[in-house]
Amino acid sequence: MERGLMSPSTTLWSGAVDGCPPPDCCLSICVCCRSAFLSAAKHFVEKDLEVSMAGRVFMITGANSGIGRATAMAIAKRGGTVHMVCRNKDKAEEARADIVKESGNKEIYVHILDLSETRKVWEFAEAFKRKYKALNVLINNAGCIMSERDVNAEGLEKSFASNVMGVYILTRGLIPLLEKSAEPRVITVSSGGMLVQKLRTGNLQTEIGRYDGTMVYAQHKRQQVVMTEQWAKTHSNIHFSVMHPGWVDTPAVANAMPDFHQSMKDSLRTPEQGADTAVWLAISEAAATKPSGSFFQDRRMVSAHLPLAWTHSSQLEQQKFMSVMEDLAKTFQPH
Repeated sequence: MERGLMSPSTTLWSGAVDGCPPPDCCLSICVCCRSAFLSAAKHFVEKDLEVSMAGRVFMITGANSGIGRATAMAIAKRGGTVHMVCRNKDKAEEARADIVKESGNKEIYVHILDLSETRKVWEFAEAFKRKYKALNVLINNAGCIMSERDVNAEGLEKSFASNVMGVYILTRGLIPLLEKSAEPRVITVSSGGMLVQKLRTGNLQTEIGRYDGTMVYAQHKRQQVVMTEQWAKTHSNIHFSVMHPGWVDTPAVANAMPDFHQSMKDSLRTPEQGADTAVWLAISEAAATKPSGSFFQDRRMVSAHLPLAWTHSSQLEQQKFMSVMEDLAKTFQPH
């Protein structure tokens, strides 16, 4: 989904905006910048990405800009069939044309879907399963951060609907197709911002208390990590992973934090650098040898919690969250 402005609230649509906690967070941003990527890249195994994806089918949400577009381009260049799930038709078609031209791969398809429209996400997943016989890899990249609380037509807080419920329904809806496909994988682009958040099992739509869009977004990214961990336990034949891309130079960062962007722009990662680990998780044999449900940064499995952090939640809390998500999702499921 593209980054842009929506009314009445300012909404930035993106893959992950864009990887790390906000600049005023107590965490250092050094590990998320370009120099950290370049340092890590010295240890990358080049042959990991020297593979053909011909015959494998990928779905990427938010594939027309930023990290999603870079991921789609990388997979297209390796011969994979790519289904681009985007919100804006014109921008999606423009991105598709560029990807086809640069990659020489015509097996690139556009689907128009706003992940914040909950019932339509269910309908899209069901229609996709009826039309297509295989889906090897799902990459949950799209998401949003809002400056103030707003609700969609179904009464759900919009960023929760997009970042959490949309990801939950799309993944849950497509799991049967993934399970029928060869070597299935699900990758979710999260954010280091979740390191400052403990999973909430209540007030999921921020109806109580002050609405801080940045912290709401970070909570959603924690929820994505928990969903990934729980899915890995219940669907052992699919390889699940979640990653964060670091600070990436995208329109979302420039629009949301102009002063920060201006001062840090020479240190931000390119979209290709931000997408690198998502691509690695999607196509490399090495990634599939790592435990399902793990959290990654710069092709390395890392902890989903800071040392001595208070952000750990119990298994009971995680199961309660998944139960709440399932019950809520069912209320929007078409019959």
